[in-house]
Amino acid sequence: MIDRAAFFDAVRKSPFPGTLTKGQVSGMEAILAEWERRQMTDLRWLAYMLATAFHETARKMQPITEYGQKSYFNKYEGRKDLGNTVPGDGYRFRGRGYAMITGRRNYNLASLKLGVDLVAYPERALEPTLAAAIMFLGMTEGWFTGKELSDYFNATTTDWANARRIVNGADKAATIAGYAKAFHAALLAADELDFVPPTLQPQPDDPGPSPSDGEGVPALSLWQRFWRWLFNL
Repeated sequence: MIDRAAFFDAVRKSPFPGTLTKGQVSGMEAILAEWERRQMTDLRWLAYMLATAFHETARKMQPITEYGQKSYFNKYEGRKDLGNTVPGDGYRFRGRGYAMITGRRNYNLASLKLGVDLVAYPERALEPTLAAAIMFLGMTEGWFTGKELSDYFNATTTDWANARRIVNGADKAATIAGYAKAFHAALLAADELDFVPPTLQPQPDDPGPSPSDGEGVPALSLWQRFWRWLFNL
């Protein structure tokens, strides 16, 4: 598991500029949770996916919709490589997510893989949990360009720059490589099992509140206490 406190402390310094918003934290949490759910082990893969999301969402770390007027997406009309066969598919199946899924073919593929009808409801690709799952599948199975993470990160290769070809050729490859290295350093520092933030650990000398202390006030949940600790609330 990833020590969340150590990870967020590290990325707050780099590649983020010293602060994190709640949206950035919750977005990264969705990606980390998907990583742990899939029980993957190569932190280089996770680092590059985080860097991709960082770049594609303009650092917001929340799934976004591809920018452009409706007319802009006419260029995707009739694209057989995207599976766009019905008039309006270019706009309907425009890019959405962390690493943006595009085209009827990929929306249909994601639907089959995830058991969610993204063809009928393409806007659901903006849900963080689904967007994270789509990014993981797309980047590990080569949905976007035919290239996948194992082509660039394996037992003999670590290629931060050319890994951009998984999503979009060589566009901003060096910049995203720098983000990925920063995320990787943070992950290495935070890769621990069974981590509980220090402020949330049980205090053996604390007998707990007396019956009269805070009577009628519900106790904060573990996650509520974590958010308060994280943002110094």
